[in-house]
Amino acid sequence: MKRFLLLVTVSTLSIVLNSCKNDFYSMDDFTRVEKIDTHMHLNSESPALTEQAIEDNFRLLDVSVDTPHYPSVEEQERFALHQIEKHPDRVKYLTAFTLHHWDSANWADEIISQLKNSFANGALGIKLWKNIGMVYKDSADHFIMLDNPKFDPVIQYIIDEDKTIMGHLGEPKNCWLPLDQMTVNNDRSYFKNNPEYHMFLHPEYPTYEEQIQARDNFLERHPDMRFVGAHLGSLEWDVDELAKRLDKFPNMAVDMAARIGHLQYQTQSNREKIREFFIKYQDRITYGTDASISDSSNPEEEKKSLHEVWLADWKYFVTDEVMTVKDVNGEFQGLKLPKEVIDKIYSLNAIHWFKI
Repeated sequence: MKRFLLLVTVSTLSIVLNSCKNDFYSMDDFTRVEKIDTHMHLNSESPALTEQAIEDNFRLLDVSVDTPHYPSVEEQERFALHQIEKHPDRVKYLTAFTLHHWDSANWADEIISQLKNSFANGALGIKLWKNIGMVYKDSADHFIMLDNPKFDPVIQYIIDEDKTIMGHLGEPKNCWLPLDQMTVNNDRSYFKNNPEYHMFLHPEYPTYEEQIQARDNFLERHPDMRFVGAHLGSLEWDVDELAKRLDKFPNMAVDMAARIGHLQYQTQSNREKIREFFIKYQDRITYGTDASISDSSNPEEEKKSLHEVWLADWKYFVTDEVMTVKDVNGEFQGLKLPKEVIDKIYSLNAIHWFKI
C-alpha cells in the first residue's frame, strides 16, 4: 500500500511539474513560436531582414516615417510594396504623411487623397512622428502640436476606414536631461549623435510635459481612434505613468520598439513590478524593435544584428535568467512571462491592434 501511495504521489508530482513547465516557453521555443515585429523600417529592396524573419519565424510590419533621415514617404512606400510583392504573407506596412503644405487651406484634402491611395495599396494605417511638436512650425512660427484641430478631418477619415494610427510623439524623458544623467546607453548614444533632437540643448522648444499633454489631448479628441503609442508611448521611464494612460484610454496600446532597455533598467530595481505590469496589461503591448535596413547597409551584418536582438529580447521575456545587454549598465533578471502573455505581446495583439 505504501509503495502504491508513493507511486501515486510521484506520478502526481510529475504531472504538476510538467504542467507548470508547459505554462512557459524556453529558448528552444524561439523559432517554433510565430511572432510579429510591429516596428520595422525596410528602406531597401534587399531581402535580408525578410529572410531573417523567415528563419526566426517572424512576420514584419514595415513602418513609413516622415523623417529627413529616410527616403521620401513615397519611396518608403515603394520599398514596402516591393517587400510585400516578394513576401505577401510575411510583410505588411503603415504609411505616413507630411506637413509640408500645412498652411494651405487644402492640406487635409490633399492628405486624405494620398491616404486613399495608400489604403488601396494595403496600408494598415499610418505613422505620426515626433517632428509634430518638435520640428514643424506654422506660418506664425508656432510649433504645430498634435492636438491642433486642423488634424481632425484626416484623423476622422482614418477612423472611418478602420485603420490604425501609430504615434511616436515626444521623446524619452531622457531627451530633456544632460547626457551623463540619462538612464540607458542607447538614448545617450542617440542624442549625442543627434543633438537637433536633444531637447536639453533646446529649452525654447516645447517641454516633455507639453508633448505628452498634446498627445493625451489628441487621444481625448478622438476616443474612437485605434492608437498604438510607439516606443512605450514616450512614457518608457515609469510603467506606473504608462498604466495611467492605458487605464484612461481604452483604445490605446503601445509597442516596445527601442525601449525594452528602459524596462530592463526598471527591472533592476523592481522586477516583480515590471512583470506584474506585463501580466495586467497583456492585451495592450506589442513587440517591436525599430530595426532598419537601407541601400547603404551591409545585409549580412543587419541580419546578424537583428537575430541577436530578437534572441536577447526573447530571453528577457521568457526566462528568469540573469542577463546583461549593451543598453543597460549592470545585470537584471528575465521576466519569465506565461505563455499566454508571450503569445499576446509577440503576435495576437499585433493582429488585433493593426488588423493584420
